[in-house]
Amino acid sequence: MNDSIATGRASGPKAAQRALAFAGGVVAAASVALSAYASHVADGAGQMALLVGAAIAFGHGLALAALSRQARRRMALCALVALLAGTLLFSGGLVAAHFSGTAARTAPFGGALLILAWLAWAADALRN
Repeated sequence: MNDSIATGRASGPKAAQRALAFAGGVVAAASVALSAYASHVADGAGQMALLVGAAIAFGHGLALAALSRQARRRMALCALVALLAGTLLFSGGLVAAHFSGTAARTAPFGGALLILAWLAWAADALRN
């Protein structure tokens, strides 16, 4: 008996699609909370950095939630995983820098990964 049937859980691309959609929703929700914190508690340059992080997280969380069901090939799934990782590195780096008082060291890597992820998504779209 297939393990996915016995446990009631799907594996493979469908499970990855659901996980990415879930992650996108969580990231978007967290971005709304971050935006509220930035608007009501933070000030100055910290506020601006948090608002940028929230905007990037919201847009990419929404993209993950919306695009996950369309990712049918490995390249598209990898692009969305990279989108999630880039968002966490970029926005998470800005948040960590704000609360620790250090430089946002992971933000440039996250931004570069976001760019590469979108290019991978675009390349996969040409394969349709």
